[in-house]
Amino acid sequence: MTFLDIKPHSFHIPVMGLGYTLETPLKVAKYGISSVVSIMDDTLLENMRRIKSRHNKVPYLPIEDKVPDSRAKRITAYLNFLSEQVDADLENLKSQEFGKGNEIDTYFELLSDSHPASEIYKSMLYMNGDSRILVENQLRKFIKAGKIDVNIMTKVDKLNYDANGDELPREDSDALSALRGFANSRLISSVIFSAGLNPALFSYMENFKDFFPDSKGNITKRIILKVSDYRSALIQGRFLAKKGLWVSEFRIESGLNCGGHAFATDGILLGPILEEFKSNRETLNQTLWEACNQTLLAKGKHLLLSDEKVLITVQGGIGTADEDEFLRNHYKLDGTGWGSPFLMVPEATNVDQETLEKLIYAKKSDYYLSHASPLGVRFNNLRTSSSEDQRRQRIEKDRPGSPCYKKFLSFNTEFTEKPICTASRQYLNLKMKEMKAKFADALDFEKNTAKILEKDCLCEGLGAPVLLTNGEAPARNLEAVTICPGPNLAYFSGVFSLKEMVGHIYGKISIMRDMERPHVFVKELQLYIDYLKEEMANYLLEQPSKFESYVNKFKSNLEQGVSYYKRLLEEVPVDTEEKIVKMKEQFEEKLMMLEKLLIPA
Repeated sequence: MTFLDIKPHSFHIPVMGLGYTLETPLKVAKYGISSVVSIMDDTLLENMRRIKSRHNKVPYLPIEDKVPDSRAKRITAYLNFLSEQVDADLENLKSQEFGKGNEIDTYFELLSDSHPASEIYKSMLYMNGDSRILVENQLRKFIKAGKIDVNIMTKVDKLNYDANGDELPREDSDALSALRGFANSRLISSVIFSAGLNPALFSYMENFKDFFPDSKGNITKRIILKVSDYRSALIQGRFLAKKGLWVSEFRIESGLNCGGHAFATDGILLGPILEEFKSNRETLNQTLWEACNQTLLAKGKHLLLSDEKVLITVQGGIGTADEDEFLRNHYKLDGTGWGSPFLMVPEATNVDQETLEKLIYAKKSDYYLSHASPLGVRFNNLRTSSSEDQRRQRIEKDRPGSPCYKKFLSFNTEFTEKPICTASRQYLNLKMKEMKAKFADALDFEKNTAKILEKDCLCEGLGAPVLLTNGEAPARNLEAVTICPGPNLAYFSGVFSLKEMVGHIYGKISIMRDMERPHVFVKELQLYIDYLKEEMANYLLEQPSKFESYVNKFKSNLEQGVSYYKRLLEEVPVDTEEKIVKMKEQFEEKLMMLEKLLIPA
């Protein structure tokens, strides 16, 4: 393998909300950095194609609502637009002169100092004549764009209706039509499925040839699964393999130390999860490869190549170059994901100025695990966001809830035949009437409605910032912004350049402002203890059956996780000696906290 075959970067930028990374490929793909775009809001994608087409002076033909299959066609059109613009940007970059501070220099300056192409680039700057021209040509051959991957949250799969109110076919649901939009695009990239198994969605992929190997073993559209543990990876991987669909990568995400929706495990921590993947990696690869090829053979399709390997990456709460390097090296990972810190990098993501300032001045306590999501899944939130201000103001005016226009999260049929959203004004009006009749005492009413009233409109709030940063007013002036950073962002204070953030990831510089930040393993453990405390407090109110066994299992998993970390610290240089000493103290402290967590008799 020569330096030409090595990928430019060891990290990617995961999807963030509906809009925060919607423009990211246009900003960073030309530098070889891969990123992920949400394709759930076709109206937002269509607006962005209109805005960026005008900005880049390319023709734009709108795709109206009345056009058959307009949702999928809008998604395809936006993805094709991204692909075309990135290709044009890359060709322009490749044609530039070296050593003049051009983007072609930035491309190589962003690489890790240990990357072979970086070393060759630095040597080339001191060369002259034919030898320099020869090396320059080799470096130009190395230049490749970052991937434009897409995200589909499998639970966001609402059924849709025509103008007469009749239910449309299953393939016109939100997730399936989004998949169709990606499958019909020109992209050679991957779809990342998050939030678990969706049998209808996964089965629908069988309709598109690009998800299967061609005669040379190439797969145009690859599948990546975001998972929280090994068992989930194996179950979902087998489900797809039995359809002849190969999972190219498993992205392991911390259950709580992440941005956006948080899917907590039963106290199983990141270290032990990564260890299980490391131990079973070859078995996982062989199991899925054999099952997939067996199905492909039965279907008369081309087979996977013998060297096809499942990639394993991790994301969620990584904050230093030492952590990043340790995770990749010790657990033999193929890469890492850095999400929330890039919210502070305008060169990479789209965060409106007001929200950016709120993030700069946010305290640790402003980042919290909320009940804001209408999906009923916990959601990492910012207390000071404009959407939270708006939500509280609406409650004070006795008009809780949002007008529901996009309806992507409309799944509740508690009061209506056609599903509605639990953050909508319609639902909360009906729910509050029910709760007032049920709880006459004001204190009881407040206690039992607090979580219900936390629900917020994510469809508008997560999409607004990308429009605002492009000088556009969101439809109906719904400008309140929801932002969903992980707790890790509390340790990054300030606005950074792309070069600074990437330099931080690779250890060239440190932009960490809080030197007391706990190690990613310690922080996740603390988040799980806090989560368990909250669950136990809810138990006192609700007293669900079998709760005691759940708590005992949760605590046992956490204790086993701490034991694993303590052994790890004795065997491997996880970090600097000073930090290891601190980690040992912190793990003992957390164990004592765990021992004190008891269910009242």
